[in-house]
Amino acid sequence: MTDSLRLGWRTLWRDLRAGELRLLIVAVLLAVAALTAVGFFADRLQGGLKRDARQLLGGDAVIVSDNPTPDAFVAQAKSLGLEGTATYGFPTMARADDVQGGASKLVALKAVTAGYPLRGNLQTSTTFADPGEITRDIPPAGEVWVDASLLDSLGLKIGDPLLLGDTSLRVGRIITLEPDRGAGFMSFSPRVMLNQADVARTGLVQPASRVGYRYAVAGSDPAVKRFTEWAEATIKKGELRGVRLDSFEGGRPEMRQTLERAEKFLSLVALLAALLSAVAVALAARGFAASHLDDCAMLRVLGQSQRTIAMAYAFEFAVIGLVASGLGVAIGFAVHYVFVLLLAGLVETALPAATLWPVAFGLGMGLTLLFAFGLPPVLQLARVPPLRVIRRDVGGLKPASLAVLGIGVAGFAALLMAASSDIKLGLIAVGGFAGAVAVFALLSWLAVKVLRRSVNETTAPRWLVLATRQISARPAYAVVQVSALAVGLLALVLLVLLRTDLVASWRKATPPDAPNRFVINVMPDQSDAFQKSLRDAGVGKFDWYPMIRGRLVAINDKPVTPDDYVEDRAKRLVDREFNLSNAMEAPAHNSITAGAWKPGAAGEVSVEEGLADTLGLKLGDTLRFDIGGMQNDARITSLRKVDWGSMHANFFVMYTVASLADVPVTYMGAFRAPETRGFDNALVRSYPNVTNVDMSATINQVQRVLDQVIRAVEFLFGFTLAAGLVVLFAAVTATREERAREFAVMRAVGARASLLRQVQRAELIGVGLLAGFLASIVASVIGWGLARYVFEFTWTASPLVPVAGALAGAVLALAAGWWGLRDVLRRPVVDTLRRAAE
Repeated sequence: MTDSLRLGWRTLWRDLRAGELRLLIVAVLLAVAALTAVGFFADRLQGGLKRDARQLLGGDAVIVSDNPTPDAFVAQAKSLGLEGTATYGFPTMARADDVQGGASKLVALKAVTAGYPLRGNLQTSTTFADPGEITRDIPPAGEVWVDASLLDSLGLKIGDPLLLGDTSLRVGRIITLEPDRGAGFMSFSPRVMLNQADVARTGLVQPASRVGYRYAVAGSDPAVKRFTEWAEATIKKGELRGVRLDSFEGGRPEMRQTLERAEKFLSLVALLAALLSAVAVALAARGFAASHLDDCAMLRVLGQSQRTIAMAYAFEFAVIGLVASGLGVAIGFAVHYVFVLLLAGLVETALPAATLWPVAFGLGMGLTLLFAFGLPPVLQLARVPPLRVIRRDVGGLKPASLAVLGIGVAGFAALLMAASSDIKLGLIAVGGFAGAVAVFALLSWLAVKVLRRSVNETTAPRWLVLATRQISARPAYAVVQVSALAVGLLALVLLVLLRTDLVASWRKATPPDAPNRFVINVMPDQSDAFQKSLRDAGVGKFDWYPMIRGRLVAINDKPVTPDDYVEDRAKRLVDREFNLSNAMEAPAHNSITAGAWKPGAAGEVSVEEGLADTLGLKLGDTLRFDIGGMQNDARITSLRKVDWGSMHANFFVMYTVASLADVPVTYMGAFRAPETRGFDNALVRSYPNVTNVDMSATINQVQRVLDQVIRAVEFLFGFTLAAGLVVLFAAVTATREERAREFAVMRAVGARASLLRQVQRAELIGVGLLAGFLASIVASVIGWGLARYVFEFTWTASPLVPVAGALAGAVLALAAGWWGLRDVLRRPVVDTLRRAAE
């Protein structure tokens, strides 16, 4: 053991002085720096996004209940040192004084106490044009703060009285930003915020009133975690009805979906950076091992054992791995601040400090890469025969054994899976790249065979003949080179596809022109006139559906009650009325995932797949709804995927007919309101019974978080793309010495530099075309898998992707070859041949 360590130190210092470890250190350093730069920034960004997303809840966790929050929850929060604030709200009618016209409006009343909000900032102003400023106050007694749309609808201004129930309260401020505005219909109504001390005077809350209570808590993450675990356990006991826990992980759907996609995008970038790192380290390690074959042969002649040599190089790799990984972590930590600076204008507050996870992961990945892809060829150095000292044709590197390679690759794959935040994402990325390597190797081997047979040496140009001979003379080497290039290009093409198509699809999920108004309670005799009013106002595109209230009373002729289910959500669904609808054609923003939508088929319904999962429904089941006292049976013939964050009109259950006879019906619509001032007020005055729900605040919050994430992903993509280009450069230049020897022999027998330059270009273009074509096809398949099963988008790659990928591969290979191999043809022939003979 002592001999191995002593030999390892000597070889380490010798290789450092000679520059033998330069490429390997750079490869590991680049790999770890890229990974940790992404890791540090992603870690801090995800922490910041989660922290900022808590603003949408108003706290770190929220207890929502139909009755005043049970005292046990308040006591538990206080015992854990958490801050708490109680709010409650309900829909009610607000009206102007008769002097101001006496107009009325359905509003979402919210009663707050001191300390509100615990997370996020409430912004208010005193004029319509003022964007508002942050306030930590709440409305004082006798005063209300309201949305600007309410003043517009009622014709009021700051200082006017607003009548609520039995009392009149003065309008004090305009709410410009409410951090925890909910996602329900009533929360989208104009907000009226008042002090809880004023609620009793209004007389609006009676024993039978439907009031929603919220108790928000905030504090340290460990304390919040203990509180949520205790709350979940208490609720699951079943002793409390109508109580649920809202947290960041289980809160509002549009917030959760946006941030889950953000985490998956960032995790995907980290996975691709790691895969690129594997290619770089593999190329560098094999080059290092090839350059030490003669040294090991001499050590064997001098009496060193195989074990001593193997231990010495393993020790050298371990030291280099730790040093290079440590430097990579330090550089990655410094580089991630570039991302922070670039996003300084987008992230409203300072990001939280990074955890130690990126450090541990970076060190582990650096060592794993070295031992997974560097040890296999290094272990072969111990088996180099002493005969190689006089016979250079023996003792060359061979393919690594399956056992050694399998153990290394398994460890590497395990780290990649740990880096992914989603099991599907990890399996598709890791499995896709593993399968891609096998596909690349097989197809490139076949391509080399076909190339050899398809080129007629008697008629083909001389440069093409020589390039073909060079590629086909060593098919195994050509396969390794094409596969390495293809894997690097695969990551680049996949990044480009994700950046353009998947990010565009993500934006479409909640586009800037998404509907920001819901209208409900439109009577059947108002339907045509209301739609005409929208068109006259410049609203050319809108959702328009009948809305029917119905309660699920039986499944397959068996009566259903909340007690039939264990899950709280299922109980709530069965215990409430559904918003049903009907249409001849399936909504364009819904996708059919099972069965078929049959237009005009009476007695058939399409069910949202999430509802089907919750209630255990399947195709062919019969549902019975109580609609206005009438029983209606319908069979499930299709399941739909509904994106609840799209802001379109969506329904749990839809009949596949144009109309339903003898059922009470109103109409609802979703549209984007024009910028015309007074549009909402004019609409309400024309149709006073219609409820106009403004969703602009929630859409702006979700879109702001989305824009932050997309900008962050763009910067991360740029950094990873740069790492990928370095990998391509390393792959192309890995054959520099072999090319130099071959070209030196050709020049020695009379070949001109111009001919050899043509041969080099032809070989690089051919290898690049093949690698780019293969990489593009596999990238399209992996991209489709990620879109379909991870990011949940409908996406089809363009047929031009393989063509563009092949051309890009040729250009990149040629550019990298020109830069990395430009001195090969300039080197004197005698110098090259002398190096080969040494």
